Amino acid sequence: MSRVWYVFMGGSDTTLQSNYVRLRAKHDCLCGTEICAIYIKNSGLHPTEPFSNNILTYINDAVLTGRMQPSLPYNTKKYVYLR
Repeated sequence: MSRVWYVFMGGSDTTLQSNYVRLRAKHDCLCGTEICAIYIKNSGLHPTEPFSNNILTYINDAVLTGRMQPSLPYNTKKYVYLR
């Protein structure tokens, strides 16, 4: 199954799937203090499968550090971006 970008639409829980909506194009976020977008398996307009442990760790680490995740190694594929 292909992966797509889901943008965080807001809310108090960044790990709640209903707070994300699929994007048609790539986001333009890089850094900031809030979750912008996550790159996960395509499951329709909203994510339907539970988030993997990896993506949950990336989301939490991004919020704590203010950095795209995974942050190391530097040139690795990023799955969580901030705005």
